[in-house]
Amino acid sequence: MRISARADYAVRAVLELAVRHGDAPEAPVKAETIAAEQGISHKFLEGILGDLRRAGVVTSRRGGGGGYALARPASAITVADVIRAVDGPIVSVRGERPTGLTYTGSAEPLLPLWIALRANVRRILEGVTLADIATGTLPEEVRSLAAE
Repeated sequence: MRISARADYAVRAVLELAVRHGDAPEAPVKAETIAAEQGISHKFLEGILGDLRRAGVVTSRRGGGGGYALARPASAITVADVIRAVDGPIVSVRGERPTGLTYTGSAEPLLPLWIALRANVRRILEGVTLADIATGTLPEEVRSLAAE
């Protein structure tokens, strides 16, 4: 599995919103502010924020007091939600979900391997919320794996 630049930038952008507002969004944050804080091209970030808005991860408001805010509390948005919003399925093989593949002969054992990989990646990414990262309290399972 490879985390794309879009997914990395998307997680960093929504994390910026989570750190600024926690579970109670206040005034929206301008894309320019997020881009500057995270070192992301403003134009590239606007496309990512559009994907996040369409997926219901962030909301946007136009005008002088406009900007972006989390659509739900940071504790209700997982890293998996963010990655899916900008990249689609978390783990794919040749662009397909592992459960949609078939193998024959000596390659048959690959299918359960790909499915297990997908299940484990999903378990980690679905088990970490923006609030976990914003507060520096990653789940014990994640901390243990990172320490290995």
